[in-house]
Amino acid sequence: MDVPRGGGSLKPANGDAAGTAAPGSGGTGLARQLGLWGLAATGICSMLGAGINVVPVMIQRNVPGIAENVLPAFAFGALPAVLAGLAYAILASAMPRAGGSYVFASRALGPYWGFVASFSQWFGLSIVIGVVSYLIVPFLRDIAGATGMEGLAGALDTGSVRVALALAMLWTFAWVNLRGLRAYERTVVPLMVVMFALGAIVIVAGFSFDQGDFAAALLAREGVEVPAAAPPPLGPAGFLAAAGLLFASFVGFDAIAQAGGEARNPNRALPLAIGLAVFIVGAYYLLFTAAVYHTVPWEFVWARAQEQDLTAPGLLGYVLPPWWTVLIVAGAAIALINDLPAMILSVSRLVFAWAEDGIFPSGLARVHPTHRTPHAAIVLSTALASVAIVGSEFAGDFFLGVDIMVTSMLVNFLLMCLSVLILPRRNPEIAANFRVLRGPAARTCVCVAGIVLLGTFLVTHLWKDLRADVAAWYFHSTPLWIGVMALGSLIYIRKMGTLRASGTDVDRLFRELPPE
Repeated sequence: MDVPRGGGSLKPANGDAAGTAAPGSGGTGLARQLGLWGLAATGICSMLGAGINVVPVMIQRNVPGIAENVLPAFAFGALPAVLAGLAYAILASAMPRAGGSYVFASRALGPYWGFVASFSQWFGLSIVIGVVSYLIVPFLRDIAGATGMEGLAGALDTGSVRVALALAMLWTFAWVNLRGLRAYERTVVPLMVVMFALGAIVIVAGFSFDQGDFAAALLAREGVEVPAAAPPPLGPAGFLAAAGLLFASFVGFDAIAQAGGEARNPNRALPLAIGLAVFIVGAYYLLFTAAVYHTVPWEFVWARAQEQDLTAPGLLGYVLPPWWTVLIVAGAAIALINDLPAMILSVSRLVFAWAEDGIFPSGLARVHPTHRTPHAAIVLSTALASVAIVGSEFAGDFFLGVDIMVTSMLVNFLLMCLSVLILPRRNPEIAANFRVLRGPAARTCVCVAGIVLLGTFLVTHLWKDLRADVAAWYFHSTPLWIGVMALGSLIYIRKMGTLRASGTDVDRLFRELPPE
C-alpha cells in the first residue's frame, strides 16, 4: 500500500491554478482508463518501427564488418533489454505512477538521479520521435515508386517536402494524445493489429525466396550482380557495438511504466504488459530480421547502404510483385507511424511527473478538464521533437539521434537496476509492495547481471561514438548527451532551491509516492 502523504508540511497549502496538482496535493487529474492491451500496445508500438524496418539493414553502414552477424548481434542485444524489462516490472508493481522511471529512481536513488536521468531520457526519446517522423517519408517515397508515381517519389526525396510532411504527421498524433486516452487507445490498438498483419507478409515472403532469387531479380531489374563485398573485420568490440545499437530497437517498453498513473489495476497490469511487450516484440524482431537476410544477401545491403538510406521492405521489393511491395512498405510505414502516439504519451508523462513534484514549471502539470491529459507537457515534448526533425535534415544522418537515445536509455536502464537493489534499504515501505520477483536473491541476480551487461554496452557505445570519424564535434552523440545532462543539472539545482525556499519538506517529498 502507498505511503500516506498526510501530516507535516510538504508545501504551502495553496495549490497552483486550476488543473495543476502541486506537490503534496490529493490528486493529479489523470484518469485510470488504460487496460492491459492498451498498455501493451503502448510498449509494442514504441518498440516497433525504425528498429525493425531500418536499423537491421542500415547497421551495415554504421558498423562496418557486421556482415552476416546481424541476427546474432540482435539476439545478444535483447539480453540486457530483458533484464531491464524485469527491473521495470519489479518497480512498476510497487510504484504505479505517471512518469514511471523518474518516480522509480527519485524514490530509490534520490531526486537528483531521478530527474537528471529521466531528463536525459526525455530529451533522447523526444529526439527519436522527431527522427521517426523524419524516417516515415522514405517509406511513402517507396510506395510512390512501387506504384509508378516517379514524380511524387522524387518530390518526397526533397528536403523541404520531407520536413513539412514529418512535422504534419508529428503534430497530428500530438493532437490524438491531446484528445484523451480513449482517442489514443482507439488509434493505437487497431494500427498495431494492422502493423502485425502487414508485417507478417515480410516474414512469409522472406522465407519464401532465397538469395538466388534475389540475385536473379537484381540482374533483371538493374543489369548488375550482387557485389562481392569486403568490409573490414568485425572483432569483439565491433560485435558489441552492433549489439548495443540493435539494443536500441528494444527500447520502448518503458513507455508502459510512464503511463502508470493512467493504468487500470496497475499493480498487476503494468508488469504483465511489460512482459508481453518484450516477449512479443523480441520474437517478431528475430523472425523479421532472419526473413529479410534469408532473401537479401548482406553483401548487397552493405554496398548499397554506403550510398543511400535503405528499408527492409524496399529491399524485398526486388523479388515481389509491385502490389505486394506496396503492402509491406505500407506495413512498415504504419509501424513507424505507430511509434508517434505511444512515444508522445511516454515523454509527456515524464514532464508531467517533474512538474507535479515541483522540479519543473508547475504549469506543465496542468491536466485538461475534459480530456484528462497533460496538455502542456504534450505540447512541450512535441515541440522538441519538431526541432529534431529539422536537425535530422541538417545532420543528414538519423543515427545521430538514435545514438543519443541509446546513451540515454542505457544510463536509465542501469539506474533502474540499481533502484531495485537500493529501494528496499532506502524506502522499505514502498519496496514491501514488490509483486514481481519478491525474493531478494532473485532480484539481486537479475539486477547485477543487468548492471554488468548494460555497463558493458554503455562503455562500448561511448567508445565507438568518440572514435567515429565525423565532420564536426557536434556530430558525436556523447558530448551532446553530456550537455543535456549538464542542462538538466542546472534546472534541478535551480528548482530544488526554489522548493526549499518555499518551505517544502524535500526529504519527505521524495520518500513518498506522488498522488494518484
